[in-house]
Amino acid sequence: MGEFNGSAACARIFELINQAQTIAISGHTSPDGDALGSALGLGQAIEGLFPNKRVSFLLADDAEVPRVLRFLPGAERFEPASAYTATPDLFIMVDSPHPGRVNHAEDVFYRAGATAVFDHHPAAAEVADAVVRDTRAAACAVIIEKFLRATGVEIDPAIATCLMTGIVTDTGRFQYQNADAAAFASAARLVAAGADPAWIALNVYQSQRPEYLRLKGLVMKRLMVCPVEGGAIAYSFATHEDLERCGVSPDECDGLIDIVRSVGGVDVCLFLRGTADGRVRGNLRSKSALDVSAVAGELGGGGHVAAAGFTFAGTVDEALGAVLPRLRALVAEGEQAGA
Repeated sequence: MGEFNGSAACARIFELINQAQTIAISGHTSPDGDALGSALGLGQAIEGLFPNKRVSFLLADDAEVPRVLRFLPGAERFEPASAYTATPDLFIMVDSPHPGRVNHAEDVFYRAGATAVFDHHPAAAEVADAVVRDTRAAACAVIIEKFLRATGVEIDPAIATCLMTGIVTDTGRFQYQNADAAAFASAARLVAAGADPAWIALNVYQSQRPEYLRLKGLVMKRLMVCPVEGGAIAYSFATHEDLERCGVSPDECDGLIDIVRSVGGVDVCLFLRGTADGRVRGNLRSKSALDVSAVAGELGGGGHVAAAGFTFAGTVDEALGAVLPRLRALVAEGEQAGA
């Protein structure tokens, strides 16, 4: 196994893993490629290093793994956290800044014998026993890959695929502002370990159903650009009824924000999606140095400077009425600051 060679925080988590016999791992609610890939990559690496430990992979929500991510090695092992009744020796939260973001897995977090966190989102406070948080990391998977290198564990093709998927999806195929040298270096090591970027792209980006493409066309038709002094905002939306008419599930909608982001000459982008419970999920993206997480935070959400989200209690029109003035002010203030 060798001597651990990493930061003090990583060493503490390694110690907790070493001491635990049962371990549960979960990412955030409405999991994306980074949350699922990080959980699977870390958990399967732990099993490889400690064959006698029992690792459980939990989904924060009572839902299936998103269709385009079911190709991930080990994805079939995920179970709803609400059905997990055990008290693990260790609960590891990945890609989430606070237990409140892991939905039903929050109960598991607070009843576990010990808790650990790997994350790249800003956090107001730390509540776990050990935390590795790097807000500069492009993806949680980058942090996990660094941690695994420090343990000396051999990253096999399955683990590499899971972690590479996290990096690919959180950097928007290396198109977002967070695609830095560390992300590319981590990705290069994972490809050398057996990850296949073409296979990941085929499953995540090139396997869409016709139903989804029809919804995508509807979102494109609704695209709006709002000029603001010194800049512009692009937005679109899909109601819950749109999803039902098109035959699309909510877990297929993560990529719709990229339609809005593809509009040229805009500073910030917004996509709204109605939910079955009458609320609205909002996704925000910045194509400049503007901090959209501040706007998301004002609406009860959060995220990164360039990518954030929120949930709004109301209709799409009401959500637009709440968020657009904030985005206009953000763009205008950014222009004044840069003047």
